[in-house]
Amino acid sequence: MCKPNKSDKTVLKKECDINIAQTIDLAHEMIRLAHTGYEQREDPGCGILYGILLDSGYRLLELAQKEKQAHVQKGWWDNSIKKESIE
Repeated sequence: MCKPNKSDKTVLKKECDINIAQTIDLAHEMIRLAHTGYEQREDPGCGILYGILLDSGYRLLELAQKEKQAHVQKGWWDNSIKKESIE
């Protein structure tokens, strides 16, 4: 079960939703690095490395987005977003 996050610095309050959001960010970073690394490669081994990183990033992104959607459909994700107070 998702545990509430005690930090006030995040928009999402549930730890499991925060982890999914961080995984999505990580996947985007993997994809960005793979593109940069592939453009700057100097040998075929680097091409293989960054190809695998790119493929892994896209696979991870797909899985994380599906999990996020599952949380949205269950109403967990929306309930996790902190309401902004008007000051």
